[in-house]
Amino acid sequence: MKPDAGILFAIGAFALWGFFPVYWKLLLNVPADQILAHRMVWSLVFVCAVLGVQQKWSWVRNLTLKVASLNLVGSVFLTSNWFVYIWAVNSGHVVETALGYFINPLMSVVLGALFLNERPRRMQWAAIGTAACGVVYLSVVHGTPPWIALFLAVSFAVYGLFKKKAHLGAAEGLALETGLIFVPALVYLMVMEFKGQGQFGHADLRTNALLVFSGVATALPLLFFAAAARRLTLTSLGIMQYLAPSIQFALGVFLYNEPFTLQRFIGFGVIWAGVALYAIELVLYRRKSNKLSKALIQP
Repeated sequence: MKPDAGILFAIGAFALWGFFPVYWKLLLNVPADQILAHRMVWSLVFVCAVLGVQQKWSWVRNLTLKVASLNLVGSVFLTSNWFVYIWAVNSGHVVETALGYFINPLMSVVLGALFLNERPRRMQWAAIGTAACGVVYLSVVHGTPPWIALFLAVSFAVYGLFKKKAHLGAAEGLALETGLIFVPALVYLMVMEFKGQGQFGHADLRTNALLVFSGVATALPLLFFAAAARRLTLTSLGIMQYLAPSIQFALGVFLYNEPFTLQRFIGFGVIWAGVALYAIELVLYRRKSNKLSKALIQP
């Protein structure tokens, strides 16, 4: 039996996102702000090439000021998320970045309740509360909250909130988001070049190639995710998304030898318990909904 195409696309997307730390570690000699600017510039180039091949430009004619404004705000949160993520990875905080993306789905539930009038179910609130206990524990034992994880979780959840309101496809949305900040990113790279601090063209061939292909590395998993979303249920995607932070966590602990003390293990364990509760609730709710649907259509 052949595996479902949606599952393969989902695995491809989340695996690529999971192995992102390896990519950014290869650019350790390039400042995070320049990596970010290159990522924005080359992402626009690549995604425009994809849209050109697919001849998907009708959305530009139908673009409204509201959609453009929503994507502009979303791009600000996305840019800040990318910057902190790249900086954190290359500063030896891969484990904490993984924690952020474990928390992110729970943060999305909270934002949905606050701004979209969504009503989280009891087990979802229990999952959020459990994860919050883990965050509080880590804050107490370390004397400070896990700011990197919390920032990544909140900024990406807010970005998702604006994306939900904008109603654009993955490639179209990325083209608009990177297009809106293309000029500032390009100007910044030109200023760095003028100051003699630019890396592109002055580094080795591998570094230059990695900066150029950062656009492909950014857009490809998004396109895979969009393809998976069209073929899989939200429940399946919701559970499979934990593949990415799981890979990141394994890389941080086993490949990059980041410290993982007993205190961190306890805090992470409580948060993972909340995540597991959330995933179980998704499955149970989906099964209940399917049974109800079948019962309603039966004569």
